[in-house]
Amino acid sequence: MLISAKTDVGKVRVENQDAYRTGELPNGIAFAVVCDGMGGAAGGSVASTVASDTFAQGFVAAAEKGLPRKSLKSMLTVLCDKANSAVYTKAQADSALSGMGTTIVAAVTDGARLCTVHAGDSRAYLFADDTLTQLTKDHSVVQTLLDDGYITEEQAAHHIYKNLITRALGTEPEVPVDYNEYALNSGETVLLCTDGLTNYLTVGEIAGIIKSNSTEAAAALLVDAANDNGGGDNVTVVLIKRV
Repeated sequence: MLISAKTDVGKVRVENQDAYRTGELPNGIAFAVVCDGMGGAAGGSVASTVASDTFAQGFVAAAEKGLPRKSLKSMLTVLCDKANSAVYTKAQADSALSGMGTTIVAAVTDGARLCTVHAGDSRAYLFADDTLTQLTKDHSVVQTLLDDGYITEEQAAHHIYKNLITRALGTEPEVPVDYNEYALNSGETVLLCTDGLTNYLTVGEIAGIIKSNSTEAAAALLVDAANDNGGGDNVTVVLIKRV
């Protein structure tokens, strides 16, 4: 596996409230988690850090005992529950952090199989055959309007409620997450990102950068391109390529 990642504060925000963790275990299992925090002066960065640390540390500890290949859904869902509880408990204990929360999107692959879990509007994509396909569906007001046929894709891209999400870790005692599995073939690349990327680059622009550059270079180039196109938000990119 080749793993490359980059996060940046962008050109407008004064603090980076995104966080990510990645790793590859000796048995060839690779994982990544990306979080986009929200709430208060410092709440967003605290929420994303706590959630990403809780998920990553829990995954490594569980995987070292032997990854339950037949029950990955249960394992990853439980890790999200633990991350949610960690953020929620911290927010309840400190009034300065009240209301904080974070999106989460995570991917785990053993080479042939790709597993994703997410809550919020941070996304997972698959780059295969020169095409970028979105794997996750946003938990957002705009996505609901789109699903119900009230707005078009074009209207969704510029909707006034574009940044309103309907699920986030840490805002409630329990938060449901979506889990999915896919095949991952040799040469294909998984992209995890926050909306600081997708709000400033089109799918075609993202695909073009991944196609034309090495995995190591592409993450930084994607962040640079998002900043060049406005950089109005924190931006985080993780790429995992099966070689």
